[in-house]
Amino acid sequence: MKQISFEDYLEYVSRFGEVEVEGQKIRLEPIEAKRLRPSPEELTDVSTTVWSFPKRGAWATHKGDYRGNWPPQMARALILRYTALGETVLDPMVGSGTTAIEAKLLGRNCIAVDIELGAVMLTLHRLYHLEKALKRVSGEVGEIGIENIERCWVKVFQGDARRLELLEDDSIDLIATHPPYFSIIRYGSEGNLSVMKRLEDYLSAMKEFARECYRVLKRGRHMAVLIGDTRMHKHYVPISHHVLDIFLREGFILAEEVVKIQHNMKTTREVWKKRERDFLLIFHEKLFILRKPEKESELKKFRYSSRFANLAFHF
Repeated sequence: MKQISFEDYLEYVSRFGEVEVEGQKIRLEPIEAKRLRPSPEELTDVSTTVWSFPKRGAWATHKGDYRGNWPPQMARALILRYTALGETVLDPMVGSGTTAIEAKLLGRNCIAVDIELGAVMLTLHRLYHLEKALKRVSGEVGEIGIENIERCWVKVFQGDARRLELLEDDSIDLIATHPPYFSIIRYGSEGNLSVMKRLEDYLSAMKEFARECYRVLKRGRHMAVLIGDTRMHKHYVPISHHVLDIFLREGFILAEEVVKIQHNMKTTREVWKKRERDFLLIFHEKLFILRKPEKESELKKFRYSSRFANLAFHF
């Protein structure tokens, strides 16, 4: 892990002016935040196990130009539900900085990590312009209050989510993240989950990741991970089920399972409209909300929500 500062970001911008992430180039142009809070139309019901966000959040410095990022509404809902003011949120695969932006706006500290330098710089770019917007329109932050926002901090690192060596054991209040999908888009450098060619390698990396998350998360606190499934040879590959099993085997307890409806799937529709297909298009993702038990004895109490191997089947 290596911490990257605003000074590093400004030097990077002066030299390159753009980043390449997910195989696409994104210009690091100034962002003028017109508002710092979501509109009522952007917020939808998150009180059930089905979440749907038809309108992509466009407040603060959120932008939809990073393929694969998760909606700011989701990050906001998780942070509000599972943390309090001044607590610390970790996103170990931060991508374009969505979680970090929402943590800052909600008065929480945030540690943002990504293995890709381009993603790290994009995160700092959006945080840099968020800080400028907060100085300009500080009266529009709502009930959180500018004092709470100014009091909290965000630290950005380039590093591998499987090796968070600068973070202490039991130090994080919430982990919220959206790992790259297997076999959907392959991009990035060595160590990036999305470049792994075999599902076995992807899941092996996920096991290391789950173990490290368990280490740094405080007891009794939550981790939220958004995972998508895929198809191979026209058959459904339940990657999310495999990932859930890995996290449960590492000691987590499943608190909630949420189905997130995917919108803006125009490209997927158009691609398959031109081809014959005898299968259904995947228009959902799974959000697993896991909890690190307060003590090991909880695994017995919550055995039906913990690792599948804890159940004894008799046929």
